[in-house]
Amino acid sequence: MYLRFLLFLALIFFTVSCSSDKKKIIYEPSSSIDPYKAYKEGLDAFEKNDFFFASKKFSEAELNFEQPKLAAKSSIMSSYALYSINFYEEADENLKRFMKNYPADENIIYAHYLSAIIHFEQIGDEKNDLNPLLQAEEKIDYFLKRYPKTDYAIDLTFKKDLVKNQFAAREMYIAKYYIKVQKWVPAINRLKLIVEKYNKTIFIEEALHRLVEIHYHLGLENEAKKFASILGYNYNSSLWFEKSYQILNKNYKIVQKKKPKKEKSLINKIINIIKINNE
Repeated sequence: MYLRFLLFLALIFFTVSCSSDKKKIIYEPSSSIDPYKAYKEGLDAFEKNDFFFASKKFSEAELNFEQPKLAAKSSIMSSYALYSINFYEEADENLKRFMKNYPADENIIYAHYLSAIIHFEQIGDEKNDLNPLLQAEEKIDYFLKRYPKTDYAIDLTFKKDLVKNQFAAREMYIAKYYIKVQKWVPAINRLKLIVEKYNKTIFIEEALHRLVEIHYHLGLENEAKKFASILGYNYNSSLWFEKSYQILNKNYKIVQKKKPKKEKSLINKIINIIKINNE
């Protein structure tokens, strides 16, 4: 799989320079360029991790190959090289062009996969813009719907779970802000969204606890107990459940578990033995 992964990729497609309302290609190939030589030079540079130069040569090869299959292969290599140096926008634009120009190519599935990966890797933390997160989810969902039985689908299914966790993290971040400024209704709405939509993420326990905390603070003890019982039934050994239990039972104290003492490493034991013998 890794060999196949490495074969499908490379560096820079020199497009995008607007003149009036039209996009012009910056690089214009010479008819004297040998595409096979250019591709070989690109591959050599690629293997040396000189991705920028490799992209230039793959672009030259693509624009001079007469056979569509070879041109398509050069294009996908160019896209991967751009991705390798984090030229995400340029790589994705090149992939869009690849999908448009070579829709029947054997590497079309990989092109969609790489596009999804590019968007996934641009996801920031919960404080950042939501748009990259939405775009990553859209690309991953598209791939899983269209190519569900491929090897790449396994990886993207895992990444989809990470995307959901990031959505939940964002909702929790906003909910905590509302709690801080005592805007209880929007805080509750954000926390309930985590419970209803992202209940398989790592934030579900904290969301339930915060709902207990807010409802109890507002004097809605029955509602607080309802969320506490859900938390207790599913996660009764968690620290979040203990905190919720303490809210409803003021006399309960959370027992801090002592960390077990670490055994001395073998090297420390040997050093101590040497010290004793030398005394």
